[in-house]
Amino acid sequence: MSTDRTVENVWDYPRPPSIESSDERIVVELGGQIIADTTRSFRVCETSRPPTYYLPVGAFADGVLRPAAGMSVCEWKGEASYLDLVTHDRSAVRAAWTYAAPRERFAALAGHVALYPGHVDRCTIDGETVRAQDGDFYGGWITSRGTGPFKGAPGTTGW
Repeated sequence: MSTDRTVENVWDYPRPPSIESSDERIVVELGGQIIADTTRSFRVCETSRPPTYYLPVGAFADGVLRPAAGMSVCEWKGEASYLDLVTHDRSAVRAAWTYAAPRERFAALAGHVALYPGHVDRCTIDGETVRAQDGDFYGGWITSRGTGPFKGAPGTTGW
C-alpha cells in the first residue's frame, strides 16, 4: 500500500456515492492465474460501505469475462448485468458486474467491471490483500486504508 494514502472512515463517505479515479495497482487472481491487473480503475465510495473498485475491461485476461444470467438496478448507477469469471481451473459464477449504460453521474463506469473479492482467490491493492465485505449484496474491498463498521453483515441492513 502506498504510504501517502490516508485512512478513511466509511461513515464519512457521501450518499449518493462518489466516484474517483485510482492509480492504485489492482491484481485479481482466480484458479491459480492473474485474471486482471491494472493501475487505472475507479473507486465508488458510499456511506457505510468499503469502496467498490471498477476495473477497465481491458485489464482482464482474454476469455475470463463471460456474460451471466440476471440483472439488478442501482438507484445511482442504473442497470447492471452480471458476468462469470472463468479460468481453465475455476469458475466464479455471477462474481462480477458491469453497467453498459450507466446513469450520467456514473458515465465513466461504462467499459468497466466490478467484482466481489470474496468470489475469487485473491485481490490486492498496492500489494495489500483485500478482505471481502461481509454479505452478498455489496462488493466492497476492505483494506487498512478504510475503517468501519461496515454495512453488509447479518443484522446491518437496517443501519
